[in-house]
Amino acid sequence: MLLSSLSRGNLISLHQRFDVEAVMRDIEVKRATYFPGVPTMWIAIAALPDLDKRDFSSLATIGSGGAPLPVEIASFFERKVGKKLKSGWGMTETCSPGTGHPPTGPDKPGSIGLTLPGIELDIVALDDPRRVLPPGEVGEIRIKGPNVTKGYWNRPEGSADAFVDGRFLTGDIGYMDADGYFFLVDRKKDMIISGGFNVYPQMIEQAIYTIPGVHEVIVLGIPDPYRGEAAKAFIKLRPEAKPFSLDELRAQLAGKVGKHELPAEVEFVDDLPRTPVGKLSRHELRRQQKPSQSAQPSSGGRS
Repeated sequence: MLLSSLSRGNLISLHQRFDVEAVMRDIEVKRATYFPGVPTMWIAIAALPDLDKRDFSSLATIGSGGAPLPVEIASFFERKVGKKLKSGWGMTETCSPGTGHPPTGPDKPGSIGLTLPGIELDIVALDDPRRVLPPGEVGEIRIKGPNVTKGYWNRPEGSADAFVDGRFLTGDIGYMDADGYFFLVDRKKDMIISGGFNVYPQMIEQAIYTIPGVHEVIVLGIPDPYRGEAAKAFIKLRPEAKPFSLDELRAQLAGKVGKHELPAEVEFVDDLPRTPVGKLSRHELRRQQKPSQSAQPSSGGRS
């Protein structure tokens, strides 16, 4: 994004770290025309109390990447601001884009778009990375193209494990619809196996974002003596919102996720860990939770 903007001769406003009001000054006062953000940035902007009074008219292009964007946030932003917020997909290993949305096309909430020119994407079975799956079936995303790395520096075994038939295994789980649009479900390493079912934390998070008062959420797998693993939701509420019980959470999620996907625990937190670029960090939260989880695994509710 930086290099393509430089090649066009664009003026670029660089920030040491994300600050929502500083970014809004760039948009409203400096009249920025392009803003690509990560989901936590869009969540912060969507939480502005005077969002519907802010001026986004200068923005010709907006987008989200780096992590899955909650569908509810994209829908809320479009209702309040009148601009469509769509997601693309890519990885460091793909330098970095892989998909994007054409200027015109069908409205597909939650989609990461179509494969970019010169790149090949397909979906393969989780238990057999050589078996390509048809549209609509969930599996691992594979990619091939001139933008894909040849391997990992000084890691021959890791490089060998990452490629099958010349295609890179991304570790992202998703599916392709009949129109060729791709959808992310979760990271393969974050998948929870609960009572023999595959449970995807991101799908639970998407449902929790529809609950009024929820600002941010991360779902992790925790030990469960009966099901092996269960989901636990860590929720940061908006300032005016009040905590709710586990039973209330499960009631509000009924019909939005399967019974095997309902969280077994909920914990309300003041903040959630982030990566240096501002994305919510499931990895860091998991690291923080390991001592307490290993000491006393539980499937009971906690709020």
